[in-house]
Amino acid sequence: MFTDLSTPDNQQAKSVAEIIQRVNPDVLALQEFDYDEEGKALKLFQDNYLLHSQNGAQAIQFEYTYVVPSNTGIPSGLDLDQDGKTDGPADAFGFGYHPGQYAFVILSKYPIHRDKIRTFQHFLWKDMPDAKLPKMPTTGESWYSTAALDILRLSSKNHIDVPIELPIGIIHIIVAHPTPPIFEGDDHHNSLRNFDEIRLLADYITPKKGDYLYDDKGQEGGLTATHFIIMGDMNADPTKGNSHENAINQLIKHENIHHIPATNTTSWGLRVDYVLPSKSLKVQTSGVFLPMSSHPLYSLVKTSSDHRLVWADIAI
Repeated sequence: MFTDLSTPDNQQAKSVAEIIQRVNPDVLALQEFDYDEEGKALKLFQDNYLLHSQNGAQAIQFEYTYVVPSNTGIPSGLDLDQDGKTDGPADAFGFGYHPGQYAFVILSKYPIHRDKIRTFQHFLWKDMPDAKLPKMPTTGESWYSTAALDILRLSSKNHIDVPIELPIGIIHIIVAHPTPPIFEGDDHHNSLRNFDEIRLLADYITPKKGDYLYDDKGQEGGLTATHFIIMGDMNADPTKGNSHENAINQLIKHENIHHIPATNTTSWGLRVDYVLPSKSLKVQTSGVFLPMSSHPLYSLVKTSSDHRLVWADIAI
């Protein structure tokens, strides 16, 4: 990623930057952006792309950023995918060929309360009550060994709560990127993990249901604030695809969340990317960046990503 972003000439980065410039968000969750502790890759993306006009679009500056640590690519030392090896990308706490791969970053024009950020990178899957832990399809025994369950983190990347100071007060930006419900057998270990990763978000925003949670600083419990927006690639469509028991319905049908109109967000015709504001917020409009094929900007969706930028306008 450093190589791709070190010059202003990478076409994918240019297209992503132009979409961001044309949508002009105040707060952005940019996913599958590799993590590095010092945030060098994000600085390169801002300096070489966002701060320069792309095809006449207005340059954009995000003064406040948060580079999110990720479980991807961190070796577990155990055989998590039952292939007899312990050093593959699926043996990491989150699928990845190197630490920090497929992570995400938060960019904001408004101040981030960094001292109040909560992360759930180390929360253990087994510590979720009634967790959907996978079982061997033939024997009914646990898919994971006892040693694996003792260290296996639920979040395949991270679950974060980032308080941002907007004109109407603090809004909690809650972001995750659950594992896709594919690359599995009859054990369904990925689709079950996807379900529980989404469940963590639903429990977090539901009074008393998140009491079991503990964050990476040891703080217990769920969200106590009123205003929040859940964002991210949830890898779950409400009606199609391989997700377990319509996993995303835990959020899109939640009593505290606005019911945003459904729109496909990927090149393969599924709705997996979401911006879900709390009902305490006034949603003016929402949508997906997907110009018609006859529109001059349509080429951006072909050269940027197989996912589309999802947005919502909140009255502030």
